[in-house]
Amino acid sequence: MGEILHQGGCQCGRVRFRAEGSPKFISNCHCHSCRKATGAAFSTWIGFAAEQVAWPAGKRRIFNSSEGVERGYCADCGTPLTYAGVQWPGELHFLIGVFDDPSAYAPRKNVFIEDALTWALAKDRE
Repeated sequence: MGEILHQGGCQCGRVRFRAEGSPKFISNCHCHSCRKATGAAFSTWIGFAAEQVAWPAGKRRIFNSSEGVERGYCADCGTPLTYAGVQWPGELHFLIGVFDDPSAYAPRKNVFIEDALTWALAKDRE
């Protein structure tokens, strides 16, 4: 693993993760499924190769939200944590808000913009 360390966890602190090395991507996802899973207008995800990730505390629960998709969350406080899907094998994606310092990450692109709420990308559509 690399020298860059990223850490975070759920709201109650029972589930903690760390990832080493550079993220594969940082993107805003506007798909309907992410809106439902997070309750937000869009979700910002930070992707890592699964082998970059370790779980030093707790264990996340998995919900199969659709065929080939696993969403991880804390069973104690309900915090949504991760996404893994057959579309991106060998990757684990984390919501930006679960990192200890989310301000350290800036999204580089928007994905599934065809599903975006009309106001969410207003400046990008002008």
